[in-house]
Parts: sequence; structure tokens; C-alpha cells
Amino acid sequence: MLQRKKQRTCPEITDKSDLFDGLPDDLVVSILCNLSSSASCPSDFIKVLLTCKRLNRLGLHPLVLSKAGPKALAVKARNWSDSAHCFLKHCVAAGNAEACYTLGMIRFYCLQNRGSGASLMAKAAIKYHAAALYSLAVIQFNGSGGSKYNKDLQAGVALCARAAFLGHVDALRELGHCLQDGYGVRQNVTEGRRLLLQANARELVSSLNSLIKRQPQQQHKRRVNYQHYTYRTGSGSGSGCPLLSDFGCNVPAPEGHPVNTFLKEWFESGVGELGQGLRLCSHKGCGRPETRANEFRRCSVCGTVNYCSRGCQALDWKLRHKVECVPIERRLEEGGNENGGDAGAGRLEAVGEAEDVAID
Repeated sequence: MLQRKKQRTCPEITDKSDLFDGLPDDLVVSILCNLSSSASCPSDFIKVLLTCKRLNRLGLHPLVLSKAGPKALAVKARNWSDSAHCFLKHCVAAGNAEACYTLGMIRFYCLQNRGSGASLMAKAAIKYHAAALYSLAVIQFNGSGGSKYNKDLQAGVALCARAAFLGHVDALRELGHCLQDGYGVRQNVTEGRRLLLQANARELVSSLNSLIKRQPQQQHKRRVNYQHYTYRTGSGSGSGCPLLSDFGCNVPAPEGHPVNTFLKEWFESGVGELGQGLRLCSHKGCGRPETRANEFRRCSVCGTVNYCSRGCQALDWKLRHKVECVPIERRLEEGGNENGGDAGAGRLEAVGEAEDVAID
């Protein structure tokens, strides 16, 4: 009996090749596509490619590269190299819209290759990439890469509207402020407030979903503490709604796009250097730098912070600047701000003939 069992099993063990080698390429590519789209960091994907020659070959298949998600492409600024650049270019060649946007932002702001960067972002925008549409809108609003005469407010509003239609929260907020202030579009305060409320509702839903996903194993903790998400009503008087741009909904700061983290690390860590007199957007989750002096907007109350967009200003006002904003002495002499600085979330006004735009 024992000898018979050996004769039955031993040949199968010795003659059978690795089961992985027997899998068809199509199945392995499908598995790698799922991995590249869901990887939490680039190393999760790269480690698989280094496992064997076959995985390395199939991992660079155009279909796999076309499915790579933002976190799989989220290279760190300190790890930027020719190989990282080459990998992103391979993903771009495979038709990956996320790679087009990521490499476009890096080239435009970090490598200062404005034409190529804008072209890559436009390529992503054509594929309905909402973040690329919004970034192009910010470039149009500021005239980034050119002079102040290159600003195209109407083009910025059109790009914002397209991104907002695709559900981009920052674009919704930006478009809402544009409508409230009549900035690049005919003023419509009611519609502007509706869009701001819609942006805040999307943030609230996203925050609640994240809270539930973090605690799936604890059923009783799925009951969200709605007292934390209270709505603050303003106490200011006069015409106009006292609510802030985010309508006072106290939700955690939204998670930024990996490329914004790259931009911030690139300039703050010293990997890249800002030109003389240039500044980063004061919103910590942005990372965009000025491409010329005095390109970004500044807070007209304190004059110490600057923003690439009204969306960044509104977020930073809620998250940080509201408690730090101190009016300058001239405003104190004129009577100060009765709302305790809430005007920081108000409309945009040009300051004389300068390029700065005051947030008043």
C-alpha cells in the first residue's frame, strides 16, 4: 500500500511544474490590473514586479499601466529620479489619465516645463479627469506661467464648471465663489451659495463614509456622533448670509491628492527651490507655487497669507487661518471688523493696479 501511494504521488510532485507558470497571461494581467489600481503606495506594486521575470514583464503591460491609481503613482519628492520619471512616462504612453495629470503637475510647477506640463494636464482633462480640469482652471485664473495679462477668467470659470459637473469639491467651491463675487461670470449670489452648500454636503458625505470604513468591525461605533458635525450660524448683521464659504459644517480636513503632497515636499524639503520673491499657497494641502512675483491672492485683513484660489482660501480659513488672522493696524484704527475677522471668507477685490487680489 505504501509503495503504491508513492508510485501515485511522487511522479506528480517531481514532474509537475510551478502552478504559477500554468496560469495564462490574460489572467495574470487581470490580477495585476486590480493590484495597480488598488495599491496603497508605489512599493506595493513595485515589490510584485521584482518577484520574478514574468511578473516584471506582465506588470509593464500597457493595460496594467493604464489602470494604475493615484496612490500607485504617488512617488515621494525625495525619491524622484529618472527611473520614476520614466515609469510615469510609460503610464502616460499607456493612456493613464492619472499619470498624465501627475506628471503634468510635476513638470509644470516643479520642473518648470510649462508647455509640456500644461499639455499633459490638458490630455488628462480631455479624458474627463476632474482634478486636471480644476488645475487648468487655477492656471487660467492666475495666468500661471505667463504675465498677469495672460489671465483668462472666463476660461477658468468654464473649466471649473466642467470639473464641478464631474463632482470635484474644490471646483464646486471655486465656482460658487465666482458666482457670488461676479468673478469671470455674471454675478448670481443665490446660485453661488447653492454650489457652496453642495460642496460642503459632498465633504460631509465623504467624511462620514471614511468614518464608517475605519470602524467596520464595531457595529455600535457606526452610529456617527452628529454632535461633532454641528452647523455654526454666524452672528453678523446686515444683508448677506453670515455663514462661511463651507457653511460652517465642522468636518475633518479632506485628504489631498498625492501630487499636491509631492509639490509641497518638493519645495519645502529643499529638493526644489522657489525663485526670489515667489511664495507657496498658504493652504497646507495645496503645494502650488507662484510662477511670478505677486501672482497669488492675499488676505486683505492681515496681509500675511496668500492663496492660489478662492477654494484654497476657504479651506484654510476654516482649518487654520480663522483663529490666526489678526487685522492690520490701519483696519483697527478704522474700527476693525465687527465679525472678528470673518470677512476673510468674503469676496475678491483688486488692489489698485497691482497683481495682488485682496480677500475682503
